Amino acid sequence: MLKSFSLGLLILVFLAVGPLMSLKPSEEVVVNVEEKNWVDSVMTTLTPEQRIGQLFMVAAYSNKNEKHFRGIDTLVSRYGVGGVMFMQGGPMRQAILTNRYQRQAKVPMLIAMDAEWGLNMRLDSSMHFARQMTLGAISDEKYVYLMGREIALKMKRLGVNVSFSPVLDVNVNATNPVIGSRSFGESTEEVTRHGIAYIKGLQDHGVMAVAKHFPGHGDTDTDSHLSLPVVPHDIKRLTEVELHPFKKSFEAGVMGVMVAHLYMPSIDSTLNLPTTLSRPLVTGLLKEKMKYKGLVFTDALNMKAVSRFYKPGVVDLKALMAGNDVLLFPEDVPTAITKIKEAIAAKQLTQDEVDQHVRKILHAKYWVGLNNYKPVALDNLQEDIDRPLSTVVQEQLYEHSVTVVENKSSLIPFRNLDTLSIASVAIGAPANNVFQETLGNYAPLNKFAIPDRFAPDSAFTKVIPQLKDNDLVVVSIHNMNITPAKNFGIGVGTRAFIKYLQERTNKKVVVVVMGNAYSLKFFEGSNWLVCGYEDNPVAQSLVPQALFGARAAKGKLPVTASATFKSGTGVSTQALGRLKYGTPESVGMSSKVLQQIDNVATEAIAYAATPGAQVLVVKDGTVIFDKSYGHYTYEKQKPVTKHTVYDVASITKVAATLQAIMFLKDQGKINIDAKVSTYLPELKGTNKESIVLRDVLTHQAGLLAGLPNWQKTSASLETKKMFYASNRSDSYPNEVIPGFYSIKTMEDSLWTWTVKSRMLPARKGGRGHDYKYSDLDFYVLKRVAERMLNQPLDEFMDQNFYAPLGLSTMTYKPLLKHSRNVIAPTEDDKYFRHNLIWGSVHDQSAAMLGGVAGHAGLFSNANDLAILMQMNLNNGNYGGHKYFNSNVVTEFSQRNSKDSRRGIGWDKPEPEGHGPTSDLAPMSTFGHTGFTGTGAWVDPENKLIYIFLSNRVFPDGGNNRLLKYNIRTRIHDVVYKAMIPKT
Repeated sequence: MLKSFSLGLLILVFLAVGPLMSLKPSEEVVVNVEEKNWVDSVMTTLTPEQRIGQLFMVAAYSNKNEKHFRGIDTLVSRYGVGGVMFMQGGPMRQAILTNRYQRQAKVPMLIAMDAEWGLNMRLDSSMHFARQMTLGAISDEKYVYLMGREIALKMKRLGVNVSFSPVLDVNVNATNPVIGSRSFGESTEEVTRHGIAYIKGLQDHGVMAVAKHFPGHGDTDTDSHLSLPVVPHDIKRLTEVELHPFKKSFEAGVMGVMVAHLYMPSIDSTLNLPTTLSRPLVTGLLKEKMKYKGLVFTDALNMKAVSRFYKPGVVDLKALMAGNDVLLFPEDVPTAITKIKEAIAAKQLTQDEVDQHVRKILHAKYWVGLNNYKPVALDNLQEDIDRPLSTVVQEQLYEHSVTVVENKSSLIPFRNLDTLSIASVAIGAPANNVFQETLGNYAPLNKFAIPDRFAPDSAFTKVIPQLKDNDLVVVSIHNMNITPAKNFGIGVGTRAFIKYLQERTNKKVVVVVMGNAYSLKFFEGSNWLVCGYEDNPVAQSLVPQALFGARAAKGKLPVTASATFKSGTGVSTQALGRLKYGTPESVGMSSKVLQQIDNVATEAIAYAATPGAQVLVVKDGTVIFDKSYGHYTYEKQKPVTKHTVYDVASITKVAATLQAIMFLKDQGKINIDAKVSTYLPELKGTNKESIVLRDVLTHQAGLLAGLPNWQKTSASLETKKMFYASNRSDSYPNEVIPGFYSIKTMEDSLWTWTVKSRMLPARKGGRGHDYKYSDLDFYVLKRVAERMLNQPLDEFMDQNFYAPLGLSTMTYKPLLKHSRNVIAPTEDDKYFRHNLIWGSVHDQSAAMLGGVAGHAGLFSNANDLAILMQMNLNNGNYGGHKYFNSNVVTEFSQRNSKDSRRGIGWDKPEPEGHGPTSDLAPMSTFGHTGFTGTGAWVDPENKLIYIFLSNRVFPDGGNNRLLKYNIRTRIHDVVYKAMIPKT
């Protein structure tokens, strides 16, 4: 039987290796014999006109119709174009077209894409990594390298071998309408450092990188797609700023460079001549002075910066004569070929010059593997592109970019959650957005969403009075745009609302900008300001995690937003050890294997083992699986969500009573080897005078499993009238269920019956008792806890554990805090309460006490229970607070004796297997299950937590299918099978 499982954590390593290309930019090209022979052999098969065709890279769309596809067919088969740049479409459609076009090509073509932040820059059903401004906020460029690697692997799988990235423009102009967030920032050195990491990530994995937009598009205020931008700087300034990243990238071995459509009079003053068409720039500066030997691409030749001055065909010829190798996005290939042939005939251009360009293109084709071309395999294409490790990198990018810009008195990360009343106002986001959902994982939250960024003033003023009880307000701004001229999509009303809260109230206002860093200028004077850079689900999840200290914030502003918020600004914050939320692969788990949980949970619902359930898995302090299944009832009217609150039944024993007992032990206020009568003198002179606290905790004190308390109080109509009433009063204050109340002295009665109950027979020889699982043990333990704490158990737990931990759902008597609509019903009780139990505790004895007992009564969702279990896994450390000063949890979670599997209070795996846990769980595992269909298990060896919550007792407590079909343990099995072994 397997009792331990070796967990492997896949560590993504930054490989700082040299360039792999055969085209070395700063020195003469050195190629191997095989490469030279291949290039020579291809050249001999091409006619002069076919060689000209190799110069063109045409634009293709996989989202257009057959007419467009046939047009590309013609350009490939008749005119022999050397490459295709794919624009908008989808992965499978593009792969099919790639194979179609490559079949018709005499020489396999270069296939290129703009994929600066991932394939989804052009394709649907594809991953968005991060824009370069987001990357610029990251101090450690290894994450940029990893993004380049992941993009390269996706491109290769799709048959793409050229990436038009990275952008090496130094964005020193805050009003730049076309570069902006596409740049790594305004620091020449940071742009260089991040850009080279991106290049290596691509080229180390077989994709040709093309640095753009040479000689530098970062200080323009015009969009070259629409007109010709002017860069007026002298050569000294250009050398120090704009050209520097390109020079360093050439030295690092970037295989391609794209020339921008700019007007730079200090290099070529010819009126209206874009840099793309300037021989002094392309040949003189780039190739001769900077000694660049790689492949030179034009920017798209259909852009207005060139097309408004030169007709199709003419522009292509001029670009070629300027010294470019690849003519990108030509508008008329046949005309361009004709113009080039005419220029050769007129001796404006020689065939040898054309051949030199073609040879460079063929060398590039050899490097990307087109000498051994294979069509794109369509089987499992989408699955391969959606590789799980990409989500790990994506998560790392946003985690390390989060920038705390202002942090007065170190409010961030939020501490002492029981002292804070937190509200969240999300502007520009719908209700139930990821940002607010993630905030709500950490603390009770008053949530407001204003979906319209330009909502009228009334939408904002309506929220203000509803914030009166909150002392901390997180205002997040979503759905922004990247356009400086449009104020990045931040409305006047948004700014006025934030200013009002900051200046007219005494609230702590944390402003979170989920968009362009330049927009921070609107929030000068903020005491707490955070930049998340982008507004996608990953970013929306990670920024709240930084606010609550689940993750450290390490980002620095890559640009200057204002006189106060300069480039490099960023307050580093520490992690407090709260639960993180992330991807399975980030902690060495397989998301594909974890999907099998869906099958088991679906089976449970189909076989009516339970109408619904929550399943949550934590690994290494990270929630990597949190899903809800089914409905509250079999009528399927209300689906279970992560917010659904369940009666956790006997998990109360360890999540409430045992926590209090461990607290007392940790404080030195009890000795678990002392007699219980030491703390409860009323037991002296009874048959329980000599029971020892340790034996009570391990169910070996000889107490009965339970008592028929509810039957005793309902034995006759007269008895029932004595113990219960239909209206609450001072005499009948304890709510059994709404409309049914128990007598004030009910707890005294139950305690008296417990004290007077008979004991189980002692072992032979009179030495101790055999193991017998008992609720009465926890009647006794609750009594001990309350006596020594001098406080009711529910109040103590809320004040000392649940509220400081930020638990928003975990509570006794949930109807005092929650609407019944968020609570899953349990049994349709036809024998005691004669009603559907919904929002009241299922256990009869606990209900008789008004819902607070030592053995039952606690309600929670899976997330809150996981937080409590993580604190126990950490031996009392969580969120920067120590709940236990000693290793009391470790002591209590050890198996106590050979007589049973139990720890001290905790349940544990069965040594011989087939117990309450997976047989794959190590013997160090501890936790508990509950009668209502719940389970919580902590594995300290693998740092693993598994939570299963259900209401299997609806509508009948006799339903045993959950146990019969081993639903809980089979899901636990899947969790262990999802661990990726160490290598």
